[in-house]
Amino acid sequence: MEHTAAASGEGRRRGSDELLQSQTLLWSHIFNYIDSMALKCAVELGIPDAIHNHGPHITLAELMSSLSLSPTKTPHMRRLMRMLTHSRIFACSGEEVYSLTPLSELLVERNKNKDHTCSLNGFVLAMLHPVFLNSFQSMSDWFKGNEDTPCSVAHGCGLWDMTDCNPEFNIVFNEGMASDAQFMMNVLLKDCGHVFQGLESLMDVGGGTGSAAVAVSKAFPEVKCSVLELQHVVDTIHNKGEVDFIPGDMFDYIPPANAILLKWILHDWGDEDCIKILQRCKETIPSKENGGKVIIIDMVVGNNTSHKKSKRTQLYFDVLMMVMCGGVERGKKEWRNMFMESGFTDYKITPVGLLSVIEVYP
Repeated sequence: MEHTAAASGEGRRRGSDELLQSQTLLWSHIFNYIDSMALKCAVELGIPDAIHNHGPHITLAELMSSLSLSPTKTPHMRRLMRMLTHSRIFACSGEEVYSLTPLSELLVERNKNKDHTCSLNGFVLAMLHPVFLNSFQSMSDWFKGNEDTPCSVAHGCGLWDMTDCNPEFNIVFNEGMASDAQFMMNVLLKDCGHVFQGLESLMDVGGGTGSAAVAVSKAFPEVKCSVLELQHVVDTIHNKGEVDFIPGDMFDYIPPANAILLKWILHDWGDEDCIKILQRCKETIPSKENGGKVIIIDMVVGNNTSHKKSKRTQLYFDVLMMVMCGGVERGKKEWRNMFMESGFTDYKITPVGLLSVIEVYP
């Protein structure tokens, strides 16, 4: 009887432990957004730049002074930095002495000591803008209703209409896309520069403020680079510099070029729309023998995801596309089916981190 009672008690403890572990995991899922909000706060305050400019280390008191914050906020900054160091945004050595990590180095406005010379601050602020966050609050209502996207439920219009009618959000969104484009093109031109070699002209379709096209133009001055964008985007660009900007809609017409660049475009759209875009591209480029191709920079789900967080991030993006614009992240099979249905004959996929460079040939 004593053995049975002991075994029974042990079983209850195991049951309680499992319940408590599940509760802890549930709480972690509930409060994941605090990581994102703490990161946004750090970017808005300029903490990465403050550490970099003082560097390589900064004390809490020095950080408060550098940010011109009231000393009365020091206890609260200590708690914020404890959260951010636990998340490995920053590192903490000794007592209240902070430094950058490889992650927060990506948030420094311009770091000439590293391979990258651009900041992802704009991308952080765009993806954590209320237009995005509020859209996620409407997911369940969207599933029950008939609206196109949760974004439409939350705001009464889709993402692209929001950029058209909300000038403040349009600027934040375009700056975010530009910061990501600058970062990715720095990496791609270093690791996959051969993709652009030998081109005579490049049309960056939906290229925003032209960051990707400018990067290609600087690396390959012999390539004539142009950007096709909607009129309200082109209107915001004051220094057009090295590339030509052409107002227009890619669903109506794509100006002719040796190659078409689609960076983070096709994942915004469903298969039917993507096929229309690809067919427009095919109509405007020369044959494969004459150097014609479409260069797609996008995710290929399941590609290059050896790290468990890589697959999770790709799934995050898939849901993000569903919520914001009705788009989708695709695997190899889905990409192949679209290419074949659009009339293309061959393609090549080169993984680069979470993204892939896809060369598609007519």
